[in-house]
Amino acid sequence: MSKVKTAFFCQHCGYESVKWVGQCPSCGQWNTFVEELIQKESQKNSTGWNDYHEDKRTHKTISLDEIKSSEEKRLPTPDSELNRVLGGGIVPGSLVLIAGEPGIGKSTLFLQTGLWLTGVTVLYISGEESEQQIKMRADRLKPGLLTGTGSRGAGNNFYLLTETSTQIIFQEIKKLRPQLVIVDSIQTLQTPFIDSSPGSVSQIRECAAEFQRFAKETNTPVFLIGHITKEGSIAGPKILEHMVDTVLQFEGDQHYAYRILRTLKNRFGSTSELGIYEMTDEGMRAVTNPSEILITQKEEQLSGIAIAATIEGMRPLLIEVQALVTQSVYGTPQRTVSGFDLRRLQLLLAVLEKRGGFHFGMKDVFLNIAGGLKVEDPSIDLAVLCALLSSFEDVSLPPHICFAGEVGLSGEIRAVNRIDQRIAEAEKLGFEKIIVSKYNHAYRKGGQKGLSKQKFNLPDRQVGIEIVTMGRVEEVYKYLF
Repeated sequence: MSKVKTAFFCQHCGYESVKWVGQCPSCGQWNTFVEELIQKESQKNSTGWNDYHEDKRTHKTISLDEIKSSEEKRLPTPDSELNRVLGGGIVPGSLVLIAGEPGIGKSTLFLQTGLWLTGVTVLYISGEESEQQIKMRADRLKPGLLTGTGSRGAGNNFYLLTETSTQIIFQEIKKLRPQLVIVDSIQTLQTPFIDSSPGSVSQIRECAAEFQRFAKETNTPVFLIGHITKEGSIAGPKILEHMVDTVLQFEGDQHYAYRILRTLKNRFGSTSELGIYEMTDEGMRAVTNPSEILITQKEEQLSGIAIAATIEGMRPLLIEVQALVTQSVYGTPQRTVSGFDLRRLQLLLAVLEKRGGFHFGMKDVFLNIAGGLKVEDPSIDLAVLCALLSSFEDVSLPPHICFAGEVGLSGEIRAVNRIDQRIAEAEKLGFEKIIVSKYNHAYRKGGQKGLSKQKFNLPDRQVGIEIVTMGRVEEVYKYLF
């Protein structure tokens, strides 16, 4: 009989050790090592994908000049938001990891994506649900919801497999030869080469490695749906995120109908893109104009509300900033934020104290970004500052006015990039005025040399919105109040 081999794995990062240690040498976490049984075979690397496609890969050293460069053909999906976060479509041979909280809609989104892909053979592998459960969900997803028109058309090319053993899965893949594989989820799979329970670090790492070899050798894209921990990080070893080509995070509050699909890592596109969906009883509906849902439709003007023109990836958004400034009851004033950086708020309050003479030292300050968004764009500074002043004075801001500017420590309003896209978005939604930095105006006149003028230039065309340029925080206060 062969000798049974065991090893200790860190449950946080996947570090392997021959003996138990208290602190992980890789990630520094304490008491994370768990003993797992390993059964390694020498034949496991021979996947046998040579006859999968006609064009076989040659394993030999080659000069970079000998490689012919060609435009990579992507597989576009009917979902415009998914195409956006993937960088223009599905790249052949790519491995994509999608993570999110339970019940957020990961399985629903990629089930309907597989159903609506026309002319593509899709294999949906489920280790969590039965065929009847998936059939009930597929019947609920009506065709044409994403695009508004069209028919499903891909029902004959959509195949289902409920299995957790990778050995059986790859046998079925060889028979079917699908053009897209969706795995739901990677934590439920197990490989016969690792003798441990599904969901363990060694099982997740080995199963992901097998699908990585399959995707690269056969040029077949694979979607891996994953779980997250209670801290919000992706479950499994950290090496799982390094192995895949793209990591997507599905976010959203279950009490809201909107979901946000973010790109955390993308080897084939931008990592700052996001897609917005609306959860309905007929599936996930792509939101093509998110600015309209992020701005509250109200009949009367209220204090403490300002509209910011921000950029998320390549998409301009108009979002609503809500601020509340009240007299502090306790000895230490509270600073509470939602969707904004707390340190950035403290910085803006210090600027108002020093440069504007406003005393927030004995005031409680609450700040919220409407719609559940988390904004990191510094151009939102001016809108946050105006919302704080509006609540401080208890005077509502003029209607149909929005802001785009970064606030410096000396109280100056700094120029922000891609100002023409922000102005165009505000004009499209019917705003009458937009307050920007006067240094954007200096870029148009050519006052700043040696820098990229295109990103900061104000538009030369005639726009249907009044552009107000300011240079200091005090000027904005005098203009608004």
